[in-house]
Formats: sequence, C-alpha cells, structure tokens
Amino acid sequence: MAVKAIVLGAGKGTRMKTDLAKVLYPVAGRPMLLWVLEAVAAAAVDETVVVVGHQADAVRDILPDGVTAALQAEQLGTGHATVVGLAALETDPDDEIIVMPGDMPLVTGATLRSLLDTHRSAAAAATLLTVELDEPSAYGRVIREDGAVSAVVEAKDATPQQLAVSEVNTSVYVFTAEYLPQALEEIDTDNAQGEYYLTDVVGILVGSGHTVAGHVCDPEEGLGINSVDQVGGVERVLLQR
Repeated sequence: MAVKAIVLGAGKGTRMKTDLAKVLYPVAGRPMLLWVLEAVAAAAVDETVVVVGHQADAVRDILPDGVTAALQAEQLGTGHATVVGLAALETDPDDEIIVMPGDMPLVTGATLRSLLDTHRSAAAAATLLTVELDEPSAYGRVIREDGAVSAVVEAKDATPQQLAVSEVNTSVYVFTAEYLPQALEEIDTDNAQGEYYLTDVVGILVGSGHTVAGHVCDPEEGLGINSVDQVGGVERVLLQR
C-alpha cells in the first residue's frame, strides 16, 4: 500500500484580480502551492501529481523535484481535474489517494496524517477533511447519518434545512484507490454550475454501500484563499507558526 496525492492547481482564480495562476500567488514570500506541497510531503506521501491548467508552464517551473504535473486543458470542474490527476498516477487497489486544492496553505502534514488515520480506522472508501463554522456561507455542507457522511451538498444546491448545517467540506479528501475510478465515471454536470463536482463522488460511494468518513480539523487549517483580502490573515498565521 502506498499513499499518493493529487493537488488541484489548474484554476485561474478570477477573484484574485491578477493575471497570475491562483496557485502562483505569493503568500508569506512563496507561491501558495508550495505551502500545500510542503504539507503533502510532511504527510509521507509516496507520489504527488499537480493538475495544471492556467499558466501551466509557470506552475510546472516551481514544482519541487519528484512532483509531476498533469495538464487539464479545459477546466471542467474538480471531478474532471481528479480524473486527469489520477491518469498520471500508477495505483494499486489498496493505495490511498489524497486529493486536495492547491489554495489551502494552512493545512499541515500532521492534519493530513490524522485524516489518513481516520480513513484507515473507519475502513472507509473515502474520508473528508471537514471544519465546523459559525457562518458556513457558501461552503458545501456535510450531511451525516449515524456518524458517517451520507452526502456533501454544495450551498447553491442545498435546501434551507441543509444550509443550517455547520459542518462543511474543506475539499480535502482521501480515497481508497480501488473505488475512485468507477465513482468518477458516474458523476455528471446536473448542478447549478454545470461542472463535474468531486463532491458527487461521496453520494455515489454511499449509494454503492461504501463507508464515507469525516475528520474534523481546526477551522484555521480549512481556510482556502479565494480573494486577495484573505491573503493577509493567512500570512499572519504562517508567520506566527
């Protein structure tokens, strides 16, 4: 068994108001992607691929030795990006695959290791890294039944009852390799954005009788950077560390 990682870094990040690819935006003196890759390395991952798209060559140029790139020529959503990343990896059925965005520089290697531990102890097909927020706003809600995760519902597609849930998805996952390819084949674009959501894999796995677990982490680590306004707060945390 090996641990592999797919880091999603193809987006432009239009809300950053810059021509830079989002993952190249500097945070505390280095591109935010490098903070994410540092955490992945600290989780003792055996192989890492970064899915690139916008300014692909520039993103490739900063990748550390041993990290490879896979090109997502057309950005069709996180589910499609995961398919692209998975195709660049050689996996065995019992491998564990971390999938996470390249815009979460506060996630630590220790938290990724804890996520893997939860995944193993639950004998899960997938495990989500989640946080609990007082104001969940636009984040996807984590719906649980008897402790296990039954669905992740994007805010734009959620009912008022689901919007009242405070536990949200961070978009960091670990999957057992055996179950991921088939689940990815079953997702579609029947949603508000018209994209292939990786979150739909959760419902597909649950519907197939598999266990999906959730691991709650410090809300600070679950912060992704979606706008320039958020960079300063993230930098303060990194500098304090």
